[in-house]
Amino acid sequence: MIAFQILLVVLIFGAAAFYIACGLCIYQFAEERQVILRDPDYEPGISLLVPACGVDTGAWENWLSLCKQDYPDYEVLFGVTHPHDPAIPILQQLATAFPGHVRVFTHLEPRGINYKDSNLSYLLEVARHEIIVFADSDIRVSPDYLATVTAPLADPNVGLVTCCFLGHQPQFLGAALASLGRCVDFIPSALIARTLDRGLRFAVGATIATRKSTLADFGGLHLNRIGSDYNLGKRATLAGYRIKLSNYVLESDTGSESLADLFKRELRWNRTIRFNRGRIYYAQIFCHGLPFALLLLLVTGWQPWAIAISLSIVLIRYAEALMAIVSLNSPRLLPWLWVLPLRDFLSLVVWGMGAFGDRVYWRGRRLRIEADGLLQPIE
Repeated sequence: MIAFQILLVVLIFGAAAFYIACGLCIYQFAEERQVILRDPDYEPGISLLVPACGVDTGAWENWLSLCKQDYPDYEVLFGVTHPHDPAIPILQQLATAFPGHVRVFTHLEPRGINYKDSNLSYLLEVARHEIIVFADSDIRVSPDYLATVTAPLADPNVGLVTCCFLGHQPQFLGAALASLGRCVDFIPSALIARTLDRGLRFAVGATIATRKSTLADFGGLHLNRIGSDYNLGKRATLAGYRIKLSNYVLESDTGSESLADLFKRELRWNRTIRFNRGRIYYAQIFCHGLPFALLLLLVTGWQPWAIAISLSIVLIRYAEALMAIVSLNSPRLLPWLWVLPLRDFLSLVVWGMGAFGDRVYWRGRRLRIEADGLLQPIE
């Protein structure tokens, strides 16, 4: 029991160091976001490629925002796999409303197990411009989105530009838990990884901007892989390109997503990270200070020293969360800070389950992950 208590104390102190590092990195990122990096003479044509599947909460507003960009020369290409997808009528309305800007491609027969990248491969073939932006269908953007995320590509050494994302004003518990996880854990963790690796070595699938020639240079899209965004970043880095984390933070609200849906999605993400990042996944055990603090209180019988350690980690965790919320301009997350302990317990459970197993649930399909993120269907 003493050895177990010592282990818990080590994990809690590790979590404290992690939270402090998160706070420092998020502060630095906030400073970076004050700098506008845009060359007024760099305005190449852009093809925005959006694979769609189903109709998410706020789909019309999300897609409309992609079509109303303050940019001189761009096109928006939507791709849909299933011929009876409910997204098709809405997308056709967009194509009618924005002739010349928006094109919709349907009945895209899957070329691989990853339907998202399969759709993108079709859209890539018909894209008119050298600069391409892959975007998820559940994001909502401002009119300066395309200009901002493509600006770093003016530097030929930059091979990919990617964006973080969160929901700034969740209305329901599931959305609040998702957004808190992205705001106080995922984005700070990505910034820590950028610092430790001396630059990003992965991309985030919500938005990836690159060039057709650059994408071809490091192997193009892989259509039978999960975590293709991680893999694209890895291959771009190996090919000698830099990956730039844009100052632009995307809006992505999960609406009225249930806790079960949230759990399935985050379990898929965790297993994806494990298969793509390897043993570094297990270092995330130091990211769960609050659950370990409660466990320490229980196994010590609420000893005064354990209470002092636990209160300290609670204060550090909430200070880091406040720093992230303020730095990422998400004040509407403040009323949801009461669910932060639940968020941390959920993260620990999902991380623990993600450390084992190879099955994931993705857009209505059950799949198995094999070595290095390769996918196999489960009948």
